Order: sequence, then structure tokens, then C-alpha cells
Amino acid sequence: MDTMPTSNDSVLTSIFLLTGLPGLEHVHMWISIPIGFIYLSAFVGSCTILFIIRTEQTLHEPMYYFLSMLALSDLGLSSTTLPSMLSVLWFNYQAIHFDVCLIQMYFIHTFSIIESAVLLAMAFDRFVAIREPLRYASILTNSVVTKIGMGLTVRAVLLALPASFLPKKLQYHTVNILSYSFCLHQDLIRVAQSDRRVSSIYGLLVVLSSMVLDSLLLALSYIMILETVLRIASKEQRSKALNTCVSHICAVLIFYVPMISLSMIHRFAKNASPIVHILMADIYLLVPPLMNPIVYSVKTKQIHMRIIRKLHKKLDVTS
Repeated sequence: MDTMPTSNDSVLTSIFLLTGLPGLEHVHMWISIPIGFIYLSAFVGSCTILFIIRTEQTLHEPMYYFLSMLALSDLGLSSTTLPSMLSVLWFNYQAIHFDVCLIQMYFIHTFSIIESAVLLAMAFDRFVAIREPLRYASILTNSVVTKIGMGLTVRAVLLALPASFLPKKLQYHTVNILSYSFCLHQDLIRVAQSDRRVSSIYGLLVVLSSMVLDSLLLALSYIMILETVLRIASKEQRSKALNTCVSHICAVLIFYVPMISLSMIHRFAKNASPIVHILMADIYLLVPPLMNPIVYSVKTKQIHMRIIRKLHKKLDVTS
């Protein structure tokens, strides 16, 4: 008597293939050069931020602790994404083991959720600094910052964990072609041939309880910040208060604009070229880790000056 294949049997007999840039396979090696440069720049930039904050005692403040968390999430996001991207671009090696795909998917979504939460925590930090400047140090103590960091990490770990097990319950085709050169939850369940409603609903709940909730709270934070700034009598003080938020606003836009654009393309431009979808996904995962260190190095005077000072000391030693 014939029996229906179980989900485990389906996974064991299925092949999962990553996708590079369709139609541009002959220039994959050349495309890998800017991608490798982006990763190297992001890695060096994030490590520089972490090194400066760690070695400069004057930067041991809540704002810079949150910036360290942002740099760590950027490192995690880019390092998780790059290996499979380069394996496709360098060696045209598209096959990926299902469990490896789940692990990569888990870390991509975990670091994305962490980054979203860190940006929200940084908005709260700016609100306290502007609203209660005299009580800033007593409100955001090292203990409070540590608890916030642990809380946002635990939230991300717990939210992303079920999403890594639910796809195992699904059945797949013999050959499954994924849309990108890395694994995402919505892309993996898209190729499933069995009922994927549970996985799809859970994925939506994760997005609503992390990215959407964080973005709403971010908007609320800046409404409260603007309200506080407008109460400041001195024009110079108002300008100074808002200037402390510029780097953070840039980081928020760098993170959320590509993410929203990718969602809009998926929803309203389904017939667009696959290359458009792939490029937007690459931008979403690679550009924030690249741009955040640049923005904070240029726009944050304390970071900027200390980087220059370190470079001068190194040049003096070598000369």
C-alpha cells in the first residue's frame, strides 16, 4: 500500500538551490568584487567603532554602548549573509543543505530583529538625553543598559527560533529554487508544496511584533523628542539637541527604507525582473552594515575626533 511522504522524507530527498543574478552568470565574478569590498568595509568600520568605544574611557556612556550593540548586529548580519553569496558568485555553487539554510535563515532574522530593537533603544536614549539631561546618567545606568541589551537579544532569539523549526514540518518539491543567494523565511515557505499557513501566519506575527512595533515606537519617540525640543527657549539649544539625533535618524532610514522598499516590491511589483527583487534584498542586508559606521564616524564628533587621533598616533609611530 502506498503511503504519503512525510515532511522529513521530503526534506531528505529535496534539493535547495540558491540564486545569483539570473542572466548575469557570466559576470558573477566581477559582481563579487564590489560585494566583497562592501563586506570588508562594513567589517573594518564596525570593528573600528567597537575598538574606539572600548579603548576610550570617555565614550563609556549609554549612547555608545547602544552604538556598540548596533555595530555587533551589523557584523552578525553581514557575516551570516556573505558566505552563501560568495559561494554562488565565485564558484556557482548553488546547492545548500536544508539544515544549513535554516541556520542561516535563523541568524539573518535574529540579527535583523536585534538591529531594529537597538535602533529603538537608541531613540529612547536620545529622548532621555534631551528630556532629562541632568538625570540622564542616573536613568540609563550601566545596569539598565545591560538589561535592555539582554532583553532585546532574548526577544530576537525567541521570536526567530520557531521560524527555524516550522519549515521542517512542510513538504517540498524534489528541486526547490530559492529567490536569493541566502535563505529567508518567506522565501523558504514559498517553495513548499504542503499547507504553509501556520508558518506564514507565524512569520507575519514575528514581523508585526518586531519590525512594525519597533517602527511605530520609533515614530512615537521622535514625536516626543520634537515636542520636547520645541519647548526649549533657545534656538541654539534646540539646534544642538536635534543635531544629536542626526546620526540616529540616518541609521533608521538606512535600515527601514530598503526593508519597506523590498516589501513594497514583493506586494505591488511581483512581475518586476527577479534582478530587482534580488538587488533590493542585497541592499537591505548589506547596506546598513556598510553605512552605519560611516555615518557615525562622520556625524558623531566624539567618534570622528578619536579615529583621527588614533590615526595620527599610528602615523607618528611608523614615521
